[in-house]
Amino acid sequence: MQLDAFTRRSLVFTLLCFAVVCAQAESLPSWQDLENRRALIDFVDATTTPTSPSFIPPAERIAVFDNDGTLWGEQPLYYQLVFALDRIRQLAPTNPEWRTRQPFQAVLENDLGRIMQGGEQAVLQLVMASHAGMNTAEFSKVVETWLARARHPQTARPYTEMVYQPMLELLAYLRANGYETFIVSGGGIEFLRVFAEEVYGIPPQQVDGSSVETRYQVGDTGPELRREPRIDFIDDKAGKPVGINRHIGRRPVIAVGNSDGDFQMLEWTTAGRGPRLGVLVHHDDAAREFAYDRESKIGRLARGLDEAEERGWRVVSMKNDWKQIYPDAKIP
Repeated sequence: MQLDAFTRRSLVFTLLCFAVVCAQAESLPSWQDLENRRALIDFVDATTTPTSPSFIPPAERIAVFDNDGTLWGEQPLYYQLVFALDRIRQLAPTNPEWRTRQPFQAVLENDLGRIMQGGEQAVLQLVMASHAGMNTAEFSKVVETWLARARHPQTARPYTEMVYQPMLELLAYLRANGYETFIVSGGGIEFLRVFAEEVYGIPPQQVDGSSVETRYQVGDTGPELRREPRIDFIDDKAGKPVGINRHIGRRPVIAVGNSDGDFQMLEWTTAGRGPRLGVLVHHDDAAREFAYDRESKIGRLARGLDEAEERGWRVVSMKNDWKQIYPDAKIP
């Protein structure tokens, strides 16, 4: 059967539209087909279609993600802090003075309230004592061992399975469309690099986080990088844009966070020229995960909620936008 030119063009257009609809239906399957999912897909389509006025060259397609509360959980305590507390208990026999010295005494007495009363200073003391005094290879091994045995107190899952399935899908979807995905976290850069590639598909060079001072030296087994008990850089709040600039060197196109600690990262990203996207994950699902925002000591989200609409940021409801929270099966 011969088709005239108009009919052929119409048929081709219909098939193309059908293909686009099918492709979108397969994208982000753990997301409800609501406004936020469609906005994400529309943004990626607009910025990766060469004929689109919003097209962004591949080299400039940078997406940055917070980790705690954005890619994996952060309740009832930051997971890296749980690691630090476990490490303090492990090291306590060789540090007997900790039994009468705060905040170490509180750790050994399982007094979480006293630890939190100590604020940032107490946490930093615990992190320095538990994360330094070894070389980078030794630290990675300690983290690997802990991740293999540690379990979340409520779900009994390994912490590397306390990741969000919809976010794993978003990372994969962005990479499939030519975006580079980076972690920009207040958590420790060396801690994250141990598992980021296996769990998120994000290689070590695309992980940016807080760091301790590191010194090069030649030890008994050859050259090594020694971790010192001093803070080098805090990659949180206003530190995030600074870390992005010095580690990545480009202003991101997409920024995804969940707390006011990510505010400046989203502000910096969406202030750039051209199409930009800011996303906040809102923990509002007490049944399947946790519900917290303005009053929480961990992952507090107040200013972000107040200003998201005005700034054009998407607020993703875990309760309404996500079909599921955690992966069904063990992460390979």
